[in-house]
Amino acid sequence: MMDKKEKKFLTVAPFECAWRKDLKFREAGRGCVAFEAFAHNDVTLVFRENVGSQHYHYKRDNSPHYTVILGSHRNRRLKIEVDGNTVVDVEGVGLCCSSAFQSYWISICDGLISIGKGRYPFQNLVFQWLDSNPNCSVRYVGLSSWDKHVGYRNVSVLPLTHNHISLWKHVDCNEYICEEDGEEELEDEQTVYEKWGIENFLESWELSDVLFIVGTEESPVPAHKTILVASGNFPLSSSEDVIQLKGVTYPVLHALLQYIYTGRTQIPEPQLGSLRALGLQFEVIPLVKQCEEAMERLKLNKKLFDFGKSVELSYPCTRPHCCTGFPFGVPVDVLRLKQLYLTSRYSDVNIHIEGHGLIAQSHKIILSLWSLPFAKMFTNGMSETIASEVFLRDISPEAFKGLLEFMYSGELNLEATIDSGALLLQLFLLADQFGVTLLHQECCKTLLEYLSEDSVCAILQVVSSIPSCKLIEETCEMNFSMHFDYCTTASIDFVLLDETTFSNIIQHPDLTVTSEEKVLNAILMWGVKAKELYGWEVVDEMIICSTPELLFGDRLQTVHDLLSFVRFLLLPLALLEKLEKSNISRNISTFNNLVKEAINCIKHGLAGPENEHNLRIQHRRSSYKELQYIRDGDSNGVLYFAGTSYGKHKWVNPVLAKRITITASSPPSRFTDPKALVSRTYQGTSFAGPQIIDGHNCTWWMVDISADHQLICNYYTLRQDGSRAYMRYWKFQGSLDGKTWTNLRVHENDQTICKPGQFASWPVTGPNALLPYRFFRVVLTGPTTDATNPWNFCICLLELYGYFH
Repeated sequence: MMDKKEKKFLTVAPFECAWRKDLKFREAGRGCVAFEAFAHNDVTLVFRENVGSQHYHYKRDNSPHYTVILGSHRNRRLKIEVDGNTVVDVEGVGLCCSSAFQSYWISICDGLISIGKGRYPFQNLVFQWLDSNPNCSVRYVGLSSWDKHVGYRNVSVLPLTHNHISLWKHVDCNEYICEEDGEEELEDEQTVYEKWGIENFLESWELSDVLFIVGTEESPVPAHKTILVASGNFPLSSSEDVIQLKGVTYPVLHALLQYIYTGRTQIPEPQLGSLRALGLQFEVIPLVKQCEEAMERLKLNKKLFDFGKSVELSYPCTRPHCCTGFPFGVPVDVLRLKQLYLTSRYSDVNIHIEGHGLIAQSHKIILSLWSLPFAKMFTNGMSETIASEVFLRDISPEAFKGLLEFMYSGELNLEATIDSGALLLQLFLLADQFGVTLLHQECCKTLLEYLSEDSVCAILQVVSSIPSCKLIEETCEMNFSMHFDYCTTASIDFVLLDETTFSNIIQHPDLTVTSEEKVLNAILMWGVKAKELYGWEVVDEMIICSTPELLFGDRLQTVHDLLSFVRFLLLPLALLEKLEKSNISRNISTFNNLVKEAINCIKHGLAGPENEHNLRIQHRRSSYKELQYIRDGDSNGVLYFAGTSYGKHKWVNPVLAKRITITASSPPSRFTDPKALVSRTYQGTSFAGPQIIDGHNCTWWMVDISADHQLICNYYTLRQDGSRAYMRYWKFQGSLDGKTWTNLRVHENDQTICKPGQFASWPVTGPNALLPYRFFRVVLTGPTTDATNPWNFCICLLELYGYFH
């Protein structure tokens, strides 16, 4: 239910912020605000620990806060700021509406900021971002603006219920979505996992290796050496397994052990001194301090406690939202625990991995309190219950050691796991296999935090088979869809995705791509399980000597189904006519029908907005910045864009600003000046001289647009210097590594340039025009018209166009 609902229309003036004390999360760091907004741009919400003033503005706020801006940069971008620093700046997500009120919701859960559209919170998610250093104290919601008025209405603050917190919780060991009949069973299983922990072994004979003999009755009370050693200083040795406590009553010992195993206990006020003395004897310092504090309060105000009533003691937790996870919330010294792991002191189980031998000597109690499967293995009569050897197979030794390190510290070693993405995935699988819920959650958070276009395929291949990873799977599918160009051209790994995952990506509403031809290529490559990157033309040749059934195998039906999601109507008519005559069209009826339908619609004008094909003629968003050729010498090229710091500042020479690097085949000199090539100033003399490679002349100019960027180039421009050394034979090439080059356009006896200072531009077409590259070069393949220096490459400007990422 809603906490509060604001029924009145509220207008926030430029550079102001509206605060209401009732717009407040019930729990610090966790809550959701749902609202409707009417604005041209910059619908801005601020999340702070305290209420601000009317003239508060997030740009001047020095206190910790989150700011979410919908429709930033004149309604083109979504921004998230942390303490005034931009951490998210993405194009085309969460935009405003200036013609009517638009519904949104924003939730925050331990640093996970989720943004969605629509009237129903927690549905229609459009963006998520995880703060690696979360602010768990934000509570108040401010409604703000930038340079224009923003209208708000129906503003509601909602709590995050258990189901909503499942943004993280449903990485638990239960199904994300379940049928009604199985709901009760899964709920019980989830409850068992959530409540499983060290308290299950309080005074339990299971896995116990030490006995307290207490009181005159000499009652035996079982315990575990590992837990005791990590909590205090008990008289233990490898051979000694009995501790005599004849002068101590059972209730006092029970209170001590309960405090150690659960982090909380209660004891009658008259026995408080005895508990303190026992804690002092075994050096359980946190308990001693709390007993002393309670006794001091009792002295100051005897009315505070009724004589004989129980006094409650609780170990203070320094880790919010983590108190229930061992070793947090209990008085265990993590350093001692780690030392036990490193030295194998009191270890009672040797862990072997097939092919790697003995990899660790551990403690059954530690494995069991973290992992219910391990607990069952050691306590239900299996061979491991009696034996001290455990043999595992098909497990990475490094990942299992990472699992053990987590069990003994309660923390994920981020440095080691992030450096090795494969290790993080293996650790993630182990956490799922052995039911280590908190590690599973931490791995999920880390995977999402460091998710990139380069890692998304590998993650999807792993998580798609794990039902409890629905959130991370959906996030990865969205990431892949929003970077479709890169993910289907930088690597061939996407063909390893399973049918359901790949189908979800192709049908994803956020699929962003520069050309429908790339969607077609991806479907065909996935269908034939390609081993290298290529376009539909290669598949067209392959099908000549085969059949669709042999070529696509068990993926044929899925290919048939996915072809209908290619928006053929957006392809150029010339390409469609080429596809119509292809071998693919002759052999796959679905493909043939779709292509003919598109040609017919284009030729007869049947693709208007009122037509039933409306959805299929809508252009998709592109994850690339579109920088298209307009005219010779324009300011719309990639190299000019780099000189503006990618649209942020006034233009400066991008070579001087170190945004790009230009090199030539000859050393820099007065007339071979890399920065002159992008100076936008006419140069009378500007050339690259030849190198002699294998006895042949080789002359070139090369551009590196930087390691952080790539370009799908569809046009390029050159300008002749003041000489008459006109090139006739040259190639325009692209490369990912600066070593292996792909021809993008080959010029043979091209006489376009025929006078000094002339501009000339050429389109880049064909399959290679769809691929992204980092390096580009123009290289002479034959002599120029200058008989004196025929291998000097004389140009004073180079500009590139296309889709910039």
